[in-house]
Parts: sequence; structure tokens; C-alpha cells
Amino acid sequence: MTTLAAVPTQARRRPELAAFLRGRRARVTPEDVGMPPGFRRRTPGLRREEVAQLSGVGVTWYTWLEQGRPINASAQVLDAVARTLRLDRPEREHLYHLAGVPYAPERAADDDQVVSPEIQGILDALDPHPAVLYNARYDVLATNGGYERLFLWDGNGLDTGPFDLRNVLWALFTAPSPTCPLVNREDELPLMVAQLRGSYGRHVGEPAWEAFVRRLAEASPEFARLWRSGDVVPPGTRVKTFRHQAVGELRMTSVSLSVNGMPECRIVTYTPNDEESRQAIRRLAGDGGRA
Repeated sequence: MTTLAAVPTQARRRPELAAFLRGRRARVTPEDVGMPPGFRRRTPGLRREEVAQLSGVGVTWYTWLEQGRPINASAQVLDAVARTLRLDRPEREHLYHLAGVPYAPERAADDDQVVSPEIQGILDALDPHPAVLYNARYDVLATNGGYERLFLWDGNGLDTGPFDLRNVLWALFTAPSPTCPLVNREDELPLMVAQLRGSYGRHVGEPAWEAFVRRLAEASPEFARLWRSGDVVPPGTRVKTFRHQAVGELRMTSVSLSVNGMPECRIVTYTPNDEESRQAIRRLAGDGGRA
């Protein structure tokens, strides 16, 4: 007797793919895609040959796909089928997974990312612990009071650089060493650049990214040297040591959390790593971070 575990994963996906495509096809009417309804339609929604025609694929190929046969499907063809069947983003991702094709979500432009009240509410609820919403380029999209107090983002603290959005990489690399808030910058800055390099691979050639890398390399020989190394690392949990003009050193654990609906963005939270740092965070919250 063959057990479920003995059936290859892809073979188990094919019946699911077949059922999913049939269900999505049944809900799309000819009128939805600009076709005349016709007469004596026994099929609810579109016919297979109509989906194939509208998607620019062969009728036999689409029939085999909907039957769950072991055929290869490219991302371009799946995108065409998804458009014909009017799939939304979660459905499109589900289609890719069932077809065994890596899914690359559509990215919003960096300057089009809107922070919802719900995300801002999460950041605010974490106060007095610092929390921030970054995009893949380390632009600061939203913060809470704890983050503002830690980094003094008020026009009198870190230089934000020649960009519309505040950028933490620009601030850290252009700050003179005595005023840089990162005590262990020799350890942290290479990791941040390596993380940026990993994100850059998805944005090569985009004007905003190319301009950012070029201008930061011109402003900071240290960044230029680290960028040339080509190192790549993913986000991770680390202990960072900060200095603050009012309360001294703080040792904070940083954790990155992905955000649904905002591809490549992440919430980074900072929690005290010891009692001394915990007390310092409380003092910052009590006096606004001023000496």
C-alpha cells in the first residue's frame, strides 16, 4: 500500500493545481474578459480553449495543465493565465506554488510605500522600546518615540543625507566616529552593507538604487570599500551597543520582522539586553532623551 508520504510532493500538488484552475475558470464569465456570452454554454465561466486563447498558449498545453499532467510551466505563462483568470495576489502566489515555480512578488516602488495606521500602531505600542520600519535600502519609513529618542532624528542629530527619506545607512556612514551611535560599528556596518548587497541584487539597474549606492560611495570611502567586497548576508538577530549623549551606552537586541503586504520591508525592534540598558531606556522615555 502506497502511503501519502511516499508520493512525491509535486505529484501531490498536481490534483490541487487542476482543481484550483477549474474553480478559478468557472467564476470568470465571457463578459468579464470582453467576449460575447454565446448560446448553449454548458460550462460555467470560460471554456478551456477560451482561457488558452486569451493567455496566448496552446489549447492542448492548457488542457494538460488543468488536468494536472507533469508539464513544465514558466513564470511568464503562469502570469498570462493568472491575468486571464483575474487572480489576485494571494491566488497568483498559490498558483505558482502549486505549479512548482518560484514566486517573485511584485514590488512597489520605494517611494510609493505607504505605512498603514495599523503598522504605525504596532510601532507605537512597542514604545519605549525603539522600533522602526525599514525598506530594503534602509530608508526609515516609520518610527516610534523610542527610536526617535535613541537616534535623535530631530534635525540636531544624525545627518539624513540628500534624500527625500531618512536613511540610516547614510546617517551611520557619514557621522564622525565620535558621534556615531554605534559603538561596535566595525562589526555592524559590514553586516549592514552585506545585507544591503543582498537586497540590491533584486534592484540592479533601478535609478533610485544606483543613485543611492553611487552617492553614498562618494560620501564615504568606508562604505565604498565594504561595497566592493561583495559580501551578502540575510537579516538576523544581533546584540548592538549604542551610545547616547544623555544616558551613555545601551546594549540592545535587534530583531527583524517581515510585514505582510509590504514586500522587502521589515519592522526592526530593539529590546534591552541587560538591566542597565533597560533603566537607560526608561530614563530616555522620562526626559525625552536630553542631557
